[in-house]
Amino acid sequence: MKKLIASILCACTISTLLVGCGSTSDQADQAGDTTAETQTDAESEESTESTGDAKTNADADHVINVWAFTDEVPNMIEKYKELHPDFDYDINTTIIATTDGAYQPALDQALASGGADAPDIYCAEAAFVLKYTQGDASQYAAAYEDLGIDVATMTKDADIAQYTMDIGTNPDGKLVALGYQATGGAFIYRRSIAKDVWGTDDPAEISKKVGPGWDQFYNAAAELKAKGYGIVSGDGDIWHAVENSSDKGWIVDGKLNIDPKREEFLDLSKKLKDNGYHNDTQDWQDAWFADMKGEGAQQIFGFFGPAWLINYTLAPNCGGEKVGEGTYGDWAVCEPPIGFFWGGTWLLANKDTQKKEAVKDILEWITLDSSEEGLQYMWANGTYNGEGGTKDCVASGTVMSKSDGSVDFLGGQNMFDVFVPANSYAKGTNLTQYDETINTYWREQVREYTAGNKSREQAIADFKQQVADNLDVIVE
Repeated sequence: MKKLIASILCACTISTLLVGCGSTSDQADQAGDTTAETQTDAESEESTESTGDAKTNADADHVINVWAFTDEVPNMIEKYKELHPDFDYDINTTIIATTDGAYQPALDQALASGGADAPDIYCAEAAFVLKYTQGDASQYAAAYEDLGIDVATMTKDADIAQYTMDIGTNPDGKLVALGYQATGGAFIYRRSIAKDVWGTDDPAEISKKVGPGWDQFYNAAAELKAKGYGIVSGDGDIWHAVENSSDKGWIVDGKLNIDPKREEFLDLSKKLKDNGYHNDTQDWQDAWFADMKGEGAQQIFGFFGPAWLINYTLAPNCGGEKVGEGTYGDWAVCEPPIGFFWGGTWLLANKDTQKKEAVKDILEWITLDSSEEGLQYMWANGTYNGEGGTKDCVASGTVMSKSDGSVDFLGGQNMFDVFVPANSYAKGTNLTQYDETINTYWREQVREYTAGNKSREQAIADFKQQVADNLDVIVE
């Protein structure tokens, strides 16, 4: 799920035979609450015309239907075909961007309708994956073990992060989805600012300045403010850390639940605003990107995020492409005040697929293969499209342990030293199938409160009313 995030918003449905949708020149990721980008060329348009015939003749048995919201996973499958010439299946790809919520209804209809057009493999991102693993659409997902995958052995050998397996496990305790990324979060900070304020940019020392815990984080914010710096760009920068460190999710026993850690976001956000500790930006908007290159109202110290935020958001928006340009090379990562994860793409298989062996081979290669021939090794070491590509954190701890995560953008730091343990701090037991919608309501009301437009009590009351009015959830 990777891309140059929040750059171009578009929605398209593309069916292709033999080729994926559009192209990505390097690895790109789709974050948990961003939208997707796809593009078409003449070749894919021609392929679209032949798709119908392919499914109505004898060759239909050798066509695998793949549904996704970016071309990332389809391109991975094409890479698998390239590396395994004996794999004689054609890939029929449907890509629908998550813009305006278009992807889920279309996927739901395709799964419910079944038949030759039904997805064999389909993708879900963190914002709505529980709907397909544990929620309203979980009945369509095949257990990995029913595909012939030795789940116990392979997850252990690959050292798959527990939170990703928790999210991908259905109500019967069966693993039905896994990802290829690790999205455990770190605190990503400017080295030059750290040196100016504390005389060091050593990640081990900075982690002690910003944490553990929010009290220590706000002590650091005050020290930064005294030197003219903001600690984060906007309150959205701490939201994902707050959200995914909570003990319980938004829904408990069918009722709306406001976890105390999530309710505290009201106070944490207000403290940031009242003290001028941020530039009051909103994530994925121009002012947020401006702070990454140091062009905001005040210089911003850091951002919370996984490796994909570094590779596909900070790097493209830092104002340079090599050390000395913009803020390129002036960054480092350290342990965050609290453990969290943000984003990720999970792969599922249709329980009614007639190509279980082929689907098994693809899913194993993408999500569980920890060898140097697997997708994750190439992804971690930047060799997916040849030497010198983007390095990223992957789901397999085994792969990460034998890979080098040193990157120039981070001043040569090996980011895997921070992100591998970060995965162990993340938890996947506090998600619900309604998170995408409820998070939007909550963050809107928090901003109304911090702006002084509503009292704390009114913001909470209005939030509850929005949930009651729009979702099939009991609100007390």
